[in-house]
This record gives sequence, structure tokens and C-alpha cells, in this order.
Amino acid sequence: MNPEKHITILGILHIAFGGIFLLVGLAAFAVLSGIGVVSGDETALGILGLIGTAGFVFFLTLGLPGIIGGIGLLNYQPWARILVLVIGCLHLFDVPLGTALGIYTIWALTDENTRKLFVGGQQVLSPQAL
Repeated sequence: MNPEKHITILGILHIAFGGIFLLVGLAAFAVLSGIGVVSGDETALGILGLIGTAGFVFFLTLGLPGIIGGIGLLNYQPWARILVLVIGCLHLFDVPLGTALGIYTIWALTDENTRKLFVGGQQVLSPQAL
């Protein structure tokens, strides 16, 4: 498989993984706020709403860099390669799916042919050159 395909796959996987984090955060917010509403207690609503908001912000903080990095990878931005490498290293601790994504990210983005694709923010190698 050529490096362009690896970059495309990595970009899509990081966008999807980040999207899952956002969905989990949104679900946590909805469930906790919903419990507060159903309870009918204003104190419970305030506390659970605050906890739900904090959870959403936490998952947003985890997911948004992956989405931004994935979009940057699809556009061959040099900063995206560095960002996604850092995110990939952090994903190594997220067993088992994050570990697999982290290993694939590090393997694909440290390859010499892949590194050449990120010079100047555009593809510099044609498929025939590989």
C-alpha cells in the first residue's frame, strides 16, 4: 500500500475516533442532565448538569485534537503529522483500540516516504515515484 493510502486511512480513523469521544461526552451530558430533570430537584439538576457539562468538556478536549489532526492529515499539513504523532502516542494507553491506532499511527507517520509527503503542506511525490 502506498503512503497516500496510509495517510487517508489514518486521517479517517483519527476523525472517527475523535467523533466517538465527542458522542460519548454528549451522551454523558444528556444522561446526567436528564436524570437531574427527571428527579425534579433543583439542586440535583444543578449538580448533575455541572457534572455532565464537565464530562462533555473533558471528552471534547480528548476528541477535538484528533478530529483537527485527521482533517489536517487529509490535507497533508505538516503540523498535522506532528499533532497526530503526539495523539497516537497518547492513544497507546487506551487499550485495545487506541493501542492499535497508536501503533499504526507511529508506524505510518515515521516512514521516510510518508514524511516526504508533508513537505510544504502538499503532496510532493507522485504515485509513480513510489
